[in-house]
Amino acid sequence: MNIPKDLFYTKDHEWARIEGNTATIGITDHAQKLLGDIVFLEISDVGTSVNIGEKIGTIESVKAASDIFSPLSGKIVEVNTELTSAPDTVNKDPYGAAWMAKIELSDPSEKGKLLDAGAYAKLIEEESK
Repeated sequence: MNIPKDLFYTKDHEWARIEGNTATIGITDHAQKLLGDIVFLEISDVGTSVNIGEKIGTIESVKAASDIFSPLSGKIVEVNTELTSAPDTVNKDPYGAAWMAKIELSDPSEKGKLLDAGAYAKLIEEESK
């Protein structure tokens, strides 16, 4: 299972790459495997203010539709519009080309509420029992 050590994770299977006051976010490799072939993706607009745990989008696969939640609070400053026409990128490169949004953080201390790679791996292990 691919769980990069330089990222932070949520219990809802989103990831965050924090650089300075900006977090790039997406869904984890584990999440995309559970969903199967991704066929549609919609993310909130640039300029939208979000709170930690708040819905910021929807992802649909051939199996199911799921909400995407913001791992941190702030304002969406960029959205990966490439995913609209190529949602299957999420299946191919969940931690790279399939980033979904960039958020300018309003409270960087929220990072402490996220899981590191080891804690996220343990969460997945517990869920699969």
